[in-house]
Amino acid sequence: MDGNQYIARILQDEGVREICCFPSSQLLEEAADLGIRPVMFRHERGAVMAADGYSRMSDGERFGVVVTQNAAGAENSVGGLSQAFADNSPILHLPGGYALAERQVRPNFSAAENYRGITKSVESIDTPRQIGAVMRRAFQNLRNGRGGPVVVELTADVCTQEVPEAAQRYTSPKRARSQPGAAEIAEAARALLAAERPMIWAGAGVLMAGATDALRRLAEQTGVPVFTTMEGKSSFDERHPLSLGAGSNAAPGPAYARIEESDLVLALGSSLSINSYTLRVPRGKTVIHNTVTPEDVNKDTPCDIALVGDARLTIEALIAEIAAQAGDAPRDLGQAAAIAERRAVWQAEWADVLESDATPINTYRAIREIDENIDHENSVVTHDAGAIRDSMVPFFTATTPRSYIGWGKTTHLGMGIPLMIGAKLARPDRFCINVMGDGAFGMSGTDIETSVRERLPITTVILNNSGMATYPGLFPIARERFGFTSMTGDYARIAEGMGAVGITVTEPAQVGPAVREARRLNAAGRTVLIDVHTDHEARKSRY
Repeated sequence: MDGNQYIARILQDEGVREICCFPSSQLLEEAADLGIRPVMFRHERGAVMAADGYSRMSDGERFGVVVTQNAAGAENSVGGLSQAFADNSPILHLPGGYALAERQVRPNFSAAENYRGITKSVESIDTPRQIGAVMRRAFQNLRNGRGGPVVVELTADVCTQEVPEAAQRYTSPKRARSQPGAAEIAEAARALLAAERPMIWAGAGVLMAGATDALRRLAEQTGVPVFTTMEGKSSFDERHPLSLGAGSNAAPGPAYARIEESDLVLALGSSLSINSYTLRVPRGKTVIHNTVTPEDVNKDTPCDIALVGDARLTIEALIAEIAAQAGDAPRDLGQAAAIAERRAVWQAEWADVLESDATPINTYRAIREIDENIDHENSVVTHDAGAIRDSMVPFFTATTPRSYIGWGKTTHLGMGIPLMIGAKLARPDRFCINVMGDGAFGMSGTDIETSVRERLPITTVILNNSGMATYPGLFPIARERFGFTSMTGDYARIAEGMGAVGITVTEPAQVGPAVREARRLNAAGRTVLIDVHTDHEARKSRY
């Protein structure tokens, strides 16, 4: 068999059943011949982002796979790869490459040369004999350590050559979990038990490690409240009495209060990275930091006790050690009542917008209506970038693992549509809904047609305020003088033109029924776009 056939056979052996793609590669034909379904998007960035969504719904064994052509196909993939890299999302990208003799000739684009800053690993196929080893290393990197995009560049002429039979011996790498040493676990348990105002800070690593049940048991055993990061949202049921909710750079009032007053932060499955879109642990607190990646320890946040290892194994070791030190009886630190009281005050402060009957529709009222009209246990929800993210993360209720996909250490507008198509591909039994602004729609709106064509029905809610970059106070002179952030569009009609069902909503009371109708239509195989006419209130300062 030739190189493309061998790679397709390896993908089949690794359990790959679907490939996101645009627009062409001989590998797609060989994979289809083995029964692997190609899902064609309207652009490479969308295909990469869909693979990202697929991976975020997986159990750490199945990954989103994306195939693009060489040249412009590899170049156009950069945005999607950058987003996956920032969020540590494991995807396998197989871009085409120029023939071996042409690879270093300008302006020919080499993924192996240019992707190094936005991938976990990148290799090119230089000889047919090395294919098995390169693919083995790729799946080793996907399954182990910090997540991120893994790239294998398919050199055009090499992948059409015969693979010697002696080189066709592929061994699938396994997932290897590690846990901190007993001394570090014992030290962390003592510190946690001695703290007066401890809190848990749960990140995406809890989801990737399958540690959500262990996290709940630890919280109930210790009585310690739990805050989840944007990427970790849904790792802890936000209806639980010990939930502080989730935050990006905006978070619920109870979370802000606890972060400030805490004397110890137990970070689980989190990099504790700091940028413009994340909350940070204030200085002066005892920090116990669990991460699978040693390089994250003391990177941005000073650490007192490092617990390097798999989040689930770490949490289970902590549970056992705390029981050994303090007994099996659950502790009650009185936090449930305090959280409930603070949440009631915070929600009362926001009642004017959450319950607003004004038109155009207030953004927060629309989010509340979505929250109240879906089946949380059987849905997957995501925000888009910018103001939508900051509005949704604190106010939308995440329940079961992966019922909400939080993303965005970098903020690529338009990710929501392909992300949900990828989530639907991974979990066709779920109602998949993304919420975006009208500016974001311009980045990926044509993939509504992909959802229709590929029979992967999703629902897109556009919070349509006829403007972009609508943060309060931004560009006052340019807006008044030139109106340069204004935009128009009948998005329901656009969706209808691509074979979806378009629903226009102009009154607050119409939002809930529209969401329920979308659920019915998705179940019947129809893609839906709900165009909700909203005001310009992007976010408020009092979170």
